[in-house]
Amino acid sequence: MHESVEVYLGDSAQIPCQYSFTETNNEPSFVMIQWFVRAVGNSSRMRIFYSDDSQQMVDSNTDYSGRIQVTSAQQGTRLTIQDVQLSDEREFFCQVNGLAAGNAEGKTHLRVFAPPEAPVIEGVLTGISVTKEGPSKVASCEAQNGFPKPNITWYRNSMPLTSAPGHVNVLILVTWESRGFYTVQSTLEYKVVKEDKDAYFSCEVSFFVPGAIRTVESNSINITVHYPTTMVELWKESPQGLVKEGDTVELRCQGDGNPPPPFIFSREQELDVDLESSGDVLFLSPVSRKDSGIYQCHPLDTDGNTEVKGQVQLTVHYLDPAVVVPKDSEVMLKGEDLTATCNALSSLKTSTVWYKDGRQVGKGNTLHLQDATYDTTGEYICEVTVPSLPALHTSGSVHIIVQGGPQLVGVDQEVLLEEATGRMVNLSCEAQGHPLPSISWNIVGSQNWHEVVSKANEHMTHSVVSVKVTSDISAHCNASNDMGTEVKAFSIKAIPRVTTTAPYSPAEGSGVIIVVIILCLLLLAILGSVLYFLHKKGKIPCGRTGKQEISKEKTTKDDIVVEMKTNTKNEEAVLLKAVNGDKKGPNHQVTIV
Repeated sequence: MHESVEVYLGDSAQIPCQYSFTETNNEPSFVMIQWFVRAVGNSSRMRIFYSDDSQQMVDSNTDYSGRIQVTSAQQGTRLTIQDVQLSDEREFFCQVNGLAAGNAEGKTHLRVFAPPEAPVIEGVLTGISVTKEGPSKVASCEAQNGFPKPNITWYRNSMPLTSAPGHVNVLILVTWESRGFYTVQSTLEYKVVKEDKDAYFSCEVSFFVPGAIRTVESNSINITVHYPTTMVELWKESPQGLVKEGDTVELRCQGDGNPPPPFIFSREQELDVDLESSGDVLFLSPVSRKDSGIYQCHPLDTDGNTEVKGQVQLTVHYLDPAVVVPKDSEVMLKGEDLTATCNALSSLKTSTVWYKDGRQVGKGNTLHLQDATYDTTGEYICEVTVPSLPALHTSGSVHIIVQGGPQLVGVDQEVLLEEATGRMVNLSCEAQGHPLPSISWNIVGSQNWHEVVSKANEHMTHSVVSVKVTSDISAHCNASNDMGTEVKAFSIKAIPRVTTTAPYSPAEGSGVIIVVIILCLLLLAILGSVLYFLHKKGKIPCGRTGKQEISKEKTTKDDIVVEMKTNTKNEEAVLLKAVNGDKKGPNHQVTIV
């Protein structure tokens, strides 16, 4: 048996050894299993494990003492190595001896893999001249701590480079570390040409892993190539995209020669005026629409050749402040129509949206307000934006005031309700209008009332009065301003309160007292009637000192029944027991809007 097992550094390796023995004379064979290890290329073996029918033993004082475990079965044995090291890349032998069944031996080559670190590339910092004869050093690449030895390949613009005399030369340095790892250094020498100014160089390390080959590519670098200037380019470095008023514009000039020569900048409209620049960059800050035009740059190393130049068209976009008509504020009567416009001069196409209280109410530069109501009152803001240049935006506003008589808030202009006598009722009245209306109250049927809320803002007046129900009440809320008057009526029907002899509680104490008083008055009336009747019959003579015993059937408070009828649709009989009920106190208030 000749096999190989591949495993990563630090993992566990399982090395199998299969065999098959038969029993002799129906007796099991005696089996002895031994494991040996041998370095590759070495002829001597070293035993690391022994077992027979009576014992199992891991040999001591070896590299595998304490790191191996052997499991055996009828069909084979398996050696497990924990925490595999680079030094474990060896040949492992399993030797099986059976007295009557024969012998067998298997060999397995354990291969250990350690992927290297990612390759590190370093380019030459100084420029490389195209006029230099022969290849020049371009970059170096290093891959550290790999096993087995990794390989490095060079790429130019993702295309592999191979050695070519006078053009490409690759130098390789391999270092074997004391821990068993390999470090590979590769240096690329390359004959640069002008086109290499835009080329990118990279290196790739390839290495073996269990069952495959993997590669890792380094970052790409660009080298500096020195060559004479034959062409100049001028472009807008920043800002990216369209330019607006107020921006800082950076124009950069570059020639195809390297190192770059000094440049001078000018506008096509003013070629005889040199603009102040910083090296190969012209800053314009802050720009306005007047800075629009064609800009040029000329290198100073062209011996007066004015044809070598670069130029760029600069357009500065703008958006003027929004003009809203009508201006500031406008007063309109309730029910009227109004058209407002919003315009802003711009070098680009604009979009206009109208908002009121943060909600969009219109689109386009014209806003139509029809059949104005008090809800129409407020500030209308038009926001003008440039879709192609979102940083350009402006806004304007107009304040609309709708003038008219009072308008009461609420659907019902007349409120009908019933409430128990003695209760407090809150009546609420809100009105809007311009000029801001004032609210007054006219209450008939109760003298016990007072205003508890009186507040107003720019659009609304709010008043709340608290009224004690003593009898039927008619209340009127009068909202008025210079444009008219609006009235809201409240009609409260007082319902007599029904009390019981229920046990005293803070909420029902007064009701209990009233019931007790009524019962006492009834008893006195009955007693007086009886005495008067006996006196008429002559059974109680005047001045008689004897006592007449009057007996009366005892009345319990649990036998009191009161029948109540209301003018609601359903009549109800109410049985009042002398127990605590779910009733409201006499001072409970109800708010009616």
